[in-house]
Amino acid sequence: MKKIIALALALVLCMALAVTASADASVYYLNFKPEQDAQWQELAKIYTEQTGVPVTVVTAASGDYETTLMSEIEKSECPTLFQVNGPVGLANWTDYCYDLADTELVKHLTNDAFALKEGDAVKGVAYVIETYGIIANTKLLEKAGYTVADITNFETLKKVAEDIQARKAELGLDGAFTSAGMDGSSDWRFKTHLANMPIYYEYQADGIGNTAAIKGTYLDNYKAIWDLYINNGTCEPALLASKTGNDAVAEFVGEKAVFYQNGTWAWNDVKELGAENLTMLPIYIGVEGEENQGLCTGTENYWCVNAIAEQEDIDATIAFLEWVITSEEGRKCMSQDMGFVVPFDTFTGEYASTNPLVAVDTALTAAGKAPVSWNFPTMPSEEWKNGVGSALTAYAAGTGDWAAVVSAFVDGWATEYALTH
Repeated sequence: MKKIIALALALVLCMALAVTASADASVYYLNFKPEQDAQWQELAKIYTEQTGVPVTVVTAASGDYETTLMSEIEKSECPTLFQVNGPVGLANWTDYCYDLADTELVKHLTNDAFALKEGDAVKGVAYVIETYGIIANTKLLEKAGYTVADITNFETLKKVAEDIQARKAELGLDGAFTSAGMDGSSDWRFKTHLANMPIYYEYQADGIGNTAAIKGTYLDNYKAIWDLYINNGTCEPALLASKTGNDAVAEFVGEKAVFYQNGTWAWNDVKELGAENLTMLPIYIGVEGEENQGLCTGTENYWCVNAIAEQEDIDATIAFLEWVITSEEGRKCMSQDMGFVVPFDTFTGEYASTNPLVAVDTALTAAGKAPVSWNFPTMPSEEWKNGVGSALTAYAAGTGDWAAVVSAFVDGWATEYALTH
């Protein structure tokens, strides 16, 4: 009788969704985002209390998602829900991705472009649209004698950052930028997100959206912004190999640095500084016309349901996701507590994102600034990223040169593309 009541309650709470789950089924979500672990744990708890369906959330360590997934997917109690980063990630996991074409998830997407397809099959659905750039403490910037309006391109960013660095002692700072840590919890900000910039401009110049052989047209610009970060940061460049993501957060929240490269997902980490004291700047790298550039906006976050799981667990997982995007608890958690811009038509009105950093992106776009697309899902492999990251770290430490970064970027791309395609 209890199971029948639980099922009936689940049906009501999930708004009579097409897919329902057996009370004996369970959900196991391998979460990609450590910064939202607490919120997912709470959602899982609420759903289990309301429906009786056990939901387990395991969060992979930052930078270790792919390795963790490969390990977990072979276990008898394997993830029923995981994520891929786009077409390249899908190529590795397509056999494990259940076709979601007939689910409410797909019906509620605000744009068909947010469905990750293979032929007519929908192998994944985007669950968050995100933005990144250079988060800036406007209070500290003004203390140094500047405003956001003074920074319109790489030349002015460099001028302001180097002046702040030169006066860091009198300003009570440790550096203009937080540490560009190359520990696994932080290196993705530079070997992936920052590396997106030269790829974006090369794709724009060549009128393409993918390539088997990157030319490296804008790698001098990549060097310029990397040099700016590491030579005007809170620590010596040689120490960056061991600096972590938590170090950068602590430096920024502790008001020891003015600038911090990260994205809208970091709002919960920095919000104690106050929305009135925070904004986000585009990542300028010295390309002609960049004054009209906006923030980097896109997604590499696609939910995939494990096709090799038991059917009752597949159904339970889909039901859980449909509850997340339609229930009051799920929508509030994703839009307000996680601060996500969620690409489902159920997230309007009070369920629209309240993240102030998202509002910066909206304002820049409204002002005619062109958003920078996320092209890093076209990077040929995780191994390519690791090669670039290692070369960047060695260059910063003085044990390697920029030519090695160029080789990792260009030659490594061709090699990895050939191996993965």
